[in-house]
Amino acid sequence: MIDLYYWPTPNGHKITLFLEEAGLPYTIHPVDIGKGDQFKPDYLAISPNNKMPAIVDRDPADGGAPISVFESGAILLYLADKTGRFIPTDLRGRTTCLEWLFWQVGGLGPMTGQHGHFHVYAPEKIPYAMERYRKEAGRLLDVLDRRLRGRAFITGDDYTIADMACYPWIDPYDRAPLDLEPFAEVRRWRDAIAARPATKRAYARGPEVNLNSGRPMSDEEKKILFGQGARGG
Repeated sequence: MIDLYYWPTPNGHKITLFLEEAGLPYTIHPVDIGKGDQFKPDYLAISPNNKMPAIVDRDPADGGAPISVFESGAILLYLADKTGRFIPTDLRGRTTCLEWLFWQVGGLGPMTGQHGHFHVYAPEKIPYAMERYRKEAGRLLDVLDRRLRGRAFITGDDYTIADMACYPWIDPYDRAPLDLEPFAEVRRWRDAIAARPATKRAYARGPEVNLNSGRPMSDEEKKILFGQGARGG
């Protein structure tokens, strides 16, 4: 039913988390971002921002032609609306869920990603940038920790797409770990999600796709991932 264009990164994990929780049948199409698969014309037709993940729903709710969706937050919202699951149905609950979904895609993901870039991948150490993004990642973890006080999950008692969006971005870089010790609520919430059977199944898909998982990124791969400008034409 769902074609998932995927590579095992935090944004990729968001979608396998949902699909495994919902039990939706899906087929993975690997997008090896280190080799530049994201720039192939067939992929750009469904993901014009040349990023991963993307999906094609071959059985959309309107019964029409297949629908493609890019951007991980948009995919989570699309799948939640398609299935009627993992998003509150009342106005206030849905609004809260979307606030935190957009908080992740606009803040937690990009800032944690920059932390990882300048600590792990940058060709030179830039102390200002390293400290800037370390502090901002910590600030965002504190925001989440405060939100989780008295709540099992981000919106309350129920696990939602807001949790699925945030979870993979909490501390994704083994070579540049963030200090989670001050954030007891984040650690408690993270452990609860990690223990879910669907989470374990979702993360098991990564090594199936990337047989070189854990290998340091080559200079050529870094050039492909981080050296792109406008395509022109």
